[in-house]
Amino acid sequence: MNQGLILNLHQFNFLLFIMAICAVVVFVALYFVEAGYGKMISPKWGPAINNKVAWVLMECPVFFVLFYFWINSSRQFEVVPLIFFLLFELHYFQRSFIFPFLLKGKSKMPITIMLMGVTFNTINGYMQGEWIFFLSPKNLYTENWLTTPQFIIGTILFFAGMAININSDYIIRHLRKPGDTRHYLPKKGMYRYVTSANYFGEIVEWTGFAILTWSISGAMFAIWTCANLVPRANSIYKKYAREFADEFHERPLKRIFPFIY
Repeated sequence: MNQGLILNLHQFNFLLFIMAICAVVVFVALYFVEAGYGKMISPKWGPAINNKVAWVLMECPVFFVLFYFWINSSRQFEVVPLIFFLLFELHYFQRSFIFPFLLKGKSKMPITIMLMGVTFNTINGYMQGEWIFFLSPKNLYTENWLTTPQFIIGTILFFAGMAININSDYIIRHLRKPGDTRHYLPKKGMYRYVTSANYFGEIVEWTGFAILTWSISGAMFAIWTCANLVPRANSIYKKYAREFADEFHERPLKRIFPFIY
């Protein structure tokens, strides 16, 4: 198949333009409206379901959408597109089928939040798969791409971000001993510098993916990651500042970007 499954390149670029506008709207809105899940869970977001189930249902669509594009592409075993595919799927396998079952407690997630996540993840899977396997020029992602600065730097950032993200989630899960119900301010790893180290890791990871693919679709995902997580990191920062007022100001913590914000 030589063309995209749905859109031609002009239409695809228009979709990315619309997604960019939506990202700006979401970024601004989330500074005024807290997404009601996790630490910010709120009944005003409507009915909620088991957190583990919600995370699986929310994250797995992108895993399967990209797999669909890969399996239907004539480029599926070309080295560079295959590496892109495996890196992306590695993250979402962990996020969809491992991370949710490591969560502790009996938290819930509003169905509306889950459905928003499903919608974005489905569109994102389309954006990445359409570009990598159908719309990118055939002579772009040759094996020579593996020695380019973009691929090398991007891959380093991707794995560094993934490591920070997974380690930060581990730290959060192990803040309390069994039976302890108190809340604690995380202080290990990147939490020595920011209050949302897990989000910082995810932004680094997808910035790396944008660089290693050197694509507008990859950049759009990184932009959306920031649009979603930076305002949420601000909300968490304020929550921690109230909850741990005394110990919070003992060290110069930032929200999400060390030494910056």
